[in-house]
Amino acid sequence: MDRVILIVGGHAVTWGEAVLALLGAAVLGLFWLALSAGRASRERSLEAAGAIERQRELDEKLAALTQIQSEMTGRMQTIGEVFGNRQADLVRLIAERLDSLQNRVGDGLNATSRQTSENLSKLNERLAVIDAAQKRLTDLTGEVLSLKDILSNKQTRGAFGQGRMEAIVRDALPPAAYEFQALLSSGRRPDCVIRLPGDDRPLVVDAKFPLEGFTAFREAQGDEARRSAMQRVRADVGAHVKDIADKYLIPGETQDIAVLFVPAESLFADLQEHFEDLVQRAHRARVLIVSPSLLSMAIQVMQAIVRDARMREQAHQIQAEVGKLIEDVRRLRDRTVKLDGHFRQASDDVGMIVTSADKVLKRGERIEAMEFEAPGAKVEAAPPAESLPNPLGRSYAAE
Repeated sequence: MDRVILIVGGHAVTWGEAVLALLGAAVLGLFWLALSAGRASRERSLEAAGAIERQRELDEKLAALTQIQSEMTGRMQTIGEVFGNRQADLVRLIAERLDSLQNRVGDGLNATSRQTSENLSKLNERLAVIDAAQKRLTDLTGEVLSLKDILSNKQTRGAFGQGRMEAIVRDALPPAAYEFQALLSSGRRPDCVIRLPGDDRPLVVDAKFPLEGFTAFREAQGDEARRSAMQRVRADVGAHVKDIADKYLIPGETQDIAVLFVPAESLFADLQEHFEDLVQRAHRARVLIVSPSLLSMAIQVMQAIVRDARMREQAHQIQAEVGKLIEDVRRLRDRTVKLDGHFRQASDDVGMIVTSADKVLKRGERIEAMEFEAPGAKVEAAPPAESLPNPLGRSYAAE
């Protein structure tokens, strides 16, 4: 045991020391191992406690999460129900809106189709009116062309003017107030004479009018041609006015003025606008130039004069008729007075009949009540009966 086995730092290490050293080292190792095991056990216990604590916290958190999840599930169910109800309401509202919109669209389409149909019918009517107007325009164009042909001929133009004048006179005056183509003492036959009331002298109307100069005046293209046409108009119309004054103004037989009828308003307007001197010359020659409208107005004045004259002529007949009417009214009054007397007499007779009926009624009532009078007793007068209404409106008392 004392054998040296090792020298360390000058110290000889024996087997005993070596064994002791190994034993000490083993003890230290065991101690260290025990300490390490205890520390490890403590750490493991601490870790186990921490794990338990963490498990507990995890369980609490899981419980909280479970509660939150259940609450979320309830809320989600509530929200689902609310959304379901809202969705149902939304679907119902959308369906109602769609139905209303469909109805409005249908009504709008029906109204639009009805309005379109009405517009088409109106359009067809207007097209028919336009077709008729076009046809009338075509007819009028033909008439205008025929009128142009008529006016280009002197004889036909004179017949046209005379026809218009005769139509105006015939429509307004009675047949006895005018005469066409009447014979004058000079042997002339004017187109028309009009007889005024209270005057034996007729008013002469001439319907012929020179148109060639006016046609040239309207178609003139230059100043020279226009002046030439105006001179021709003055010459033609002046000569015609002079012929009327010479032929138809007969002192003591015709009126002091004669009428020159212009068959168109446009010709009369041209005369008044461009040939005032010619109009004044006609006035001085006692020839009155009139258009169709002026002749119509003059004829209407003459019609009123004729009517007033007829009224004055028939005044005595009117007075006689009024006298007869007054006599008839007087006779009607006398007969009404007689009829009133008859009604009064009938009313008095009816009153007496009612009085007698009251007496008979009272006596019948007494007989019915067995109220006989004693022999020799004086019969008392029946008490006055109450006034009874008369059918004729009067009341009578018992006598």
